[in-house]
Amino acid sequence: MSALIRFDEVSLAFGDQAILRQASFQLEPRERVCLIGRNGAGKSSTLKLLTGELEPDDGEIARPNNIRIGVLDQILAEGSEQRVRDFVAAGLRAHSQHIGAYQKLTANECPSKATLRDMEALEREIEAHGGWSIDTQVDSIVTSLELPADDKMNELSGGWRRRVALAQAMVANPDLLLLDEPTNHLDISTIEWLEHEVRHFDGAVLFITHDRGFVDRVATRIVEIDRTQLRSWPGGYSDFILQKTKANFEEDRRNSIFDKKLAEEEVWIRQGIKARESRNEGRVRALEVMRDERAQRIARPRNARIHINESDQLSGRKVIEARNVSHAYGETKLLEGFSLRVMRGERIGIIGNNGVGKTTLLHILLGELKPDSGSVKLGTNLEIAYFDQLRRELDTTKTVAEIVGEGREYINLFGKKKHIVGYLTDFLFTAKRAMTRVSALSGGERNRVILAKLFTQSANLLVLDEPTNDLDIETLEALESRLLNYAGTLLVVSHDRHFLDRVVTSTLVFQGDGT
Repeated sequence: MSALIRFDEVSLAFGDQAILRQASFQLEPRERVCLIGRNGAGKSSTLKLLTGELEPDDGEIARPNNIRIGVLDQILAEGSEQRVRDFVAAGLRAHSQHIGAYQKLTANECPSKATLRDMEALEREIEAHGGWSIDTQVDSIVTSLELPADDKMNELSGGWRRRVALAQAMVANPDLLLLDEPTNHLDISTIEWLEHEVRHFDGAVLFITHDRGFVDRVATRIVEIDRTQLRSWPGGYSDFILQKTKANFEEDRRNSIFDKKLAEEEVWIRQGIKARESRNEGRVRALEVMRDERAQRIARPRNARIHINESDQLSGRKVIEARNVSHAYGETKLLEGFSLRVMRGERIGIIGNNGVGKTTLLHILLGELKPDSGSVKLGTNLEIAYFDQLRRELDTTKTVAEIVGEGREYINLFGKKKHIVGYLTDFLFTAKRAMTRVSALSGGERNRVILAKLFTQSANLLVLDEPTNDLDIETLEALESRLLNYAGTLLVVSHDRHFLDRVVTSTLVFQGDGT
């Protein structure tokens, strides 16, 4: 089976930041490949190389001329005046052009042999990508995703716009489907639907995601961007972790043997006179080769170390008490007769479909929004750190260090002073990146900025509204580990099933109609 797309020693850099160096990779038909790597490693840039939106600095990318590629971008589709059905149909523009070209050729009463060959090729292409009725294709996917066909894009929530963009990427039945963070802004039921669709999709799929459950259920292979190389690992995320751990151990063992041998040769060369004997010239040359090899070695990047500035003071035993709360948004009933008592140290996950009222519930529980009826009472000695609030207030004209340090060079952490750059390196920002304006950061890096700022605040109640969106998997796992050891109280809204399974001790699940 020939490769669908092949990279031959591809290199790509932006300024002095190398993304890929002589990296090779191939994608086979019907494969489902997850592309992973740290935020800023170049995952989205690699997708752009696949589509041809970016050209490599060096090396070759081989792809068929007639390949059809459907793309779901990481950035949410715009909230325009366009109807949902028309937005989805835009994914069939190329298909529509092929049908038009075929109809034009059929108008020729005496077609030549060349024209007949062109017609046959177009017919095969049209049949392979959904057939002759564009309306049928659009109706099929709109029905399958239960999309509100006549609604305008600007009337939809972020989750629904994401769902519509998925429909546009898939409607043309492409040879290759590229999904950049497809589960972001999707609720759990839609994520499960997407898993089913991707598993049964006829073409190849290459996707970027932080959702480890999605990777385990969908991927046949993982390709990792690791220190400018593309490394392939068969299987899902659980398989990758086992293989990667063994590979890292073996790499460390080889490096240790190499470094010991190099040190011995350096001692020998410093003895001087022996090295100049003609019979030892080969040994001198071998040492120079070893030095070059050592100089070119790229160390594995450090792991994230997330600190949470826990409050010294305990909150009251009863943190929040909601009694008989009801609330509606227009005609939509969000809560009816809802009561809840949150006790100190509880870790509660809040789950529900998009638009069901999860964020509204947080605002009510924190006393930021007065419910239509019922009461909410906050406990004593509460110090609250709220993730969503910081996301809204992020000033993209400032640098990472200015945002997190609020103009200070040092921050207080656990009663001690820590330099802001040192603190940010624990969140995987280099000294140079710490001085970069937020406007230049990727979505995942921006989320890390928010978390870094949030965790400088002294808190005994952490409220996190979708904290996992756009985070790379390593940062996500560091966040999980730290939250497991957090002694305060945690309220977290998330669609990340793996994250919830690890972190929370109980869940509140919206079931619709105020329940």
